[in-house]
Amino acid sequence: MKLDNAAINEHNNALLPEHRRQFDYTAAGLPQVERILQHLEAFQVAIPSWALGTGGTRFGRFPQGGEPRSLEEKIEDIGLLHRLNRSSGAISLHIPWDIPKDAQAVKALATEHGLAFDAMNSNTFQDQPDQAHSYKFGSLQHVDQAVRKQAIAHNIDVIKHGIGLGSKSLTVWLSDGSSHPGQLNFRKAFGRTLEGLQAIYQALPEDWKMFVEYKAFEPNFYSTTVGDWGQSLLYTSKLGPKAYTLVDLGHHLPNANIEQIVSLLLMEGKLGGFHFNDSKYGDDDLTVGSIKPYQLFLIFSELVEGMDAKGMTHATDLGWMIDASHNVKDPLEDLLQSVEAIMIAYAQALLVDRPALEAAQAANDVAQAQEILQQAYRTDVRPLVREARLKAGGAANPIGLYRSHEVRKKLISQRGYNNTATGL
Repeated sequence: MKLDNAAINEHNNALLPEHRRQFDYTAAGLPQVERILQHLEAFQVAIPSWALGTGGTRFGRFPQGGEPRSLEEKIEDIGLLHRLNRSSGAISLHIPWDIPKDAQAVKALATEHGLAFDAMNSNTFQDQPDQAHSYKFGSLQHVDQAVRKQAIAHNIDVIKHGIGLGSKSLTVWLSDGSSHPGQLNFRKAFGRTLEGLQAIYQALPEDWKMFVEYKAFEPNFYSTTVGDWGQSLLYTSKLGPKAYTLVDLGHHLPNANIEQIVSLLLMEGKLGGFHFNDSKYGDDDLTVGSIKPYQLFLIFSELVEGMDAKGMTHATDLGWMIDASHNVKDPLEDLLQSVEAIMIAYAQALLVDRPALEAAQAANDVAQAQEILQQAYRTDVRPLVREARLKAGGAANPIGLYRSHEVRKKLISQRGYNNTATGL
């Protein structure tokens, strides 16, 4: 469904006086407010096509109803999100869950909703009904060459779909690994995986990027063939200049210093992008910023500093995408909350007084360095994020407008209650 300008304007007009009061108060004490607003307006977070339905666990799934029944309906849902927050202007497709039957028609529909296509995502962690060989014991690492060829061919097919949609990148996440000691020869598994990635890399168009994602564990719990950022960096360094490491915030062991990881990857020119989520115990795929908001700010602080040091464009030189599972919430509300949390952390990072922080670091003034960071973090930047959204034509309170128009109820009426969107 669509929300017209009249509905958004009516909603905004009722909230505008209080917003203006809050914004003026916040902006009065901040330098370079216009620069910050310009950065916020330009920043877009891709929505994954698989995150628009209800998630679940191996114990069960509790549907919300009104889930999109097709790729076209998924594009409509993301278009609605973008209409509300003006910061969700891209969609990331997963193949084979969301294979476009008519690439040109799908691309035209996305354009109608103001959306571009972000990274394409392959899947060699599941067996599909029509495939010849199983990935039970891995894909690119598999001891059977026929399985490896099948996985390579699938990734090349994903690239072809992406070309038709105007995408410029491929994300490869491998569940390959082992569950028991002795099951796998680590060196040979690495070599076979590298050979497979090289074959996929050779199929990339000149203006494409390959993102190699890593994960510490799951579904294999003894070893993972691309298990951490060092292994991903090793692969991408061997592959070439179009290969980059992709960081999923949930794909780390507890207490990993993710902000240091992204700083070093940026320094090496090998940070490709992000999958945003949050976690308490492992790869929980929770709402962004719901558990560790300060960590999210620290990550963005390093990103802003590192990208500025290299003269990079914040909005386009890295890939930004949500990767979460909405098990008990309305998925669209959860995605709105996640994008808002990302924008808040980004705005806070833009507020950090870099010259003062560098001076404190040079003087070994630890307390002052902490004060500078926490001054930015403790600033209520929600009026800045809201102002940028309003300037771009979005809603002052996206979830409030979504709820007042009973969007989920209308989606259930249109689509039914028991349909299940593709995804995990």
